[in-house]
Amino acid sequence: MPTRRDFLLAAAIPLAARRLALAAPQASAAPLKLAIVTTEWRFRSHAWHMGERFLAGYPKEGKWHRPPVEVVSAYVDQFPEGDLSRGRAKEFGFKIYPTIAEALRQGGDSLAVDAVLLIGEHGNYPFNEIGQHLYPRYQFFKQIAKVFKKDGKAVPVFNDKHLSWNWEWAKEMVDLSKELKFPFLAGSSLPVTWRMPSIDLLFGSETEEVMCVAMGGLDSYDFHALEVIQCMAERRHGGETGVAWVHGMKGEAVWKALESNEWDASLFEACLARSQTLGQPATASHRLPTPKQRRELCKEPLAYRFQYRDGTRATMLLMNGLVGDFNFAARIKGEKKPLSTLFYLPPNPNVTYSAALMSKAEEMFVTGKAPYPVERTLLTSGILQSCIQSLAAGKKLETPHLKVVYSPAMISQYWRS
Repeated sequence: MPTRRDFLLAAAIPLAARRLALAAPQASAAPLKLAIVTTEWRFRSHAWHMGERFLAGYPKEGKWHRPPVEVVSAYVDQFPEGDLSRGRAKEFGFKIYPTIAEALRQGGDSLAVDAVLLIGEHGNYPFNEIGQHLYPRYQFFKQIAKVFKKDGKAVPVFNDKHLSWNWEWAKEMVDLSKELKFPFLAGSSLPVTWRMPSIDLLFGSETEEVMCVAMGGLDSYDFHALEVIQCMAERRHGGETGVAWVHGMKGEAVWKALESNEWDASLFEACLARSQTLGQPATASHRLPTPKQRRELCKEPLAYRFQYRDGTRATMLLMNGLVGDFNFAARIKGEKKPLSTLFYLPPNPNVTYSAALMSKAEEMFVTGKAPYPVERTLLTSGILQSCIQSLAAGKKLETPHLKVVYSPAMISQYWRS
């Protein structure tokens, strides 16, 4: 039976992780050619957060790291006020093309890049009737895959955040990557950012229940919170089995469920105890808010409850006003106290957690191997869609389609230094 000491020992993994780190490229080696495909490129957009890591480098372990990657082309779908893409193209010497195919071929007749960074976040795109933001990630991906098919060659692709708002499309993206045999990585920075304390679930732990208490809105930060849960839950005994059902709820229903015996109250308290932004009543400081104060601080709570096919329970809570960060707790069989940690996100404008994520994209671009399974993001994308549908329907939904089975990487990928 894993002990608390075992979990703390998991923090010793950095040494092993360093042994698996990318070898420094030879000075004479030509840089890899990267195409950036994005919805828009402005200050604090995801293209700014991520694409520019390959233009100017990023801090890593006390040094300024410059990836062996050169941005040679881009496709930008929208040019809002404050657009930075044209200025960056002039500054760094790459060209913005009118189509994705031309960007991947650099205006020629065949694929002319070594990797693709796909960023389908931000921009003026519609919402559907249940509140999903219809970003064109799938449409962009299909155009990339079309080039791969036609030119008879494929290169690694990194997809920012969830794969698609549509489950069938998300699954098709993963299936296409396997059909065309190219490395495919996706997701957000939460699984790879720092943790406080720097601990993990011991691989193979008998996990009974997990929880994330976070902040943000529908179809945005809820994905981040679900990734917090998934990158931990996937390490449980038996590996990932998929999700059997989901239940979305909001408002008073969340408070009533929290105060019942339905959920493990100790996990909720453990999450609040990890938060560095815990809300307080006027003149108070460093106090655990009472149930009444929690209601006053958080006016519109949102919760997603779901159960994995192996029986493990999970809860994601968005508690704006009560917390402003991402906090995780887990109940492990045989352990008296919950395991808990804060998924730490450094503040704007530097947001170094995006560097942590791009270091994983870089690893895949250089080695040709994804450092963790894209199935994690596939399952999280499906959980998110199903939870939003459940919320709109006002009832629990069975999810037989979310039978996503995979084995996670034994060594966690989060930054530790």
